[in-house]
Amino acid sequence: MVKDFVVRGDSMSPHLDIESLRQQVSLIQQKRPALVALLNQPDLGILRIDVTQALEELDDLLAEFKSVFPQLDLN
Repeated sequence: MVKDFVVRGDSMSPHLDIESLRQQVSLIQQKRPALVALLNQPDLGILRIDVTQALEELDDLLAEFKSVFPQLDLN
């Protein structure tokens, strides 16, 4: 079930504040090198398509997060 999150000042509903969101996105960003390493495996076969798509979607997520919350640092 997908829940709608509405930004209200410095928090989001239900009970997900901006700092928690920043931490979760930061963890996702930290896992990006694992996908890049997987993509460099020579025996990946057809899974290469899925890993490439995952990297593209992850990069899109990070870019969108940075555009919505430019004041927040993910590092």
